[in-house]
Amino acid sequence: MNTRQRIETVFLYGVFICYILVLIKILFLSRVSITEIFNSQRPVTRSMNLVPFHSITEYIAGSTANLKRFAFANVMGNILIFIPLGVYLPLFKNNYITNVLSIIMLSLFVEIIQGLLGIGTADIDDIILNSIGGCVGLIVYRFLLFILRNKNRVMTAISVISTIVGLPVTYYLLFMIKMRY
Repeated sequence: MNTRQRIETVFLYGVFICYILVLIKILFLSRVSITEIFNSQRPVTRSMNLVPFHSITEYIAGSTANLKRFAFANVMGNILIFIPLGVYLPLFKNNYITNVLSIIMLSLFVEIIQGLLGIGTADIDDIILNSIGGCVGLIVYRFLLFILRNKNRVMTAISVISTIVGLPVTYYLLFMIKMRY
């Protein structure tokens, strides 16, 4: 491995860690602060949906424009936040089945933690949408590999895309959007 490849690898690990931190912030700390999560005085409301597509159907059936905007943002948001995971995972472990299962298990873990801690709705629809997003990311990786024909070129392309898109989005999400700390 030459110096350029080492720098790219370190950079990708760094961007991946930043992505995981943003994911934690969005999924666990957007509704309550880290100090409130384990506060025994915090009122906890647990909500769970185990019926596939129930939440999505309710959103679509909603009559108000605000509900439809929220539904669209929720569905697209759940898909979009897991696309980078699907792109980065093959860089570390290039086994498609293992990566798909990792995405599903991570999404399931997130929903269980949200339900247990009362910091969101544990929803099977979120698991489905997150898994779709992760699989889209895996397809993007495969597409890049097909076009560029070399894993090193794919790493370079993902490094460039991460710099142009990933870092500004991370900055925006962490510092510009008012999210609880």
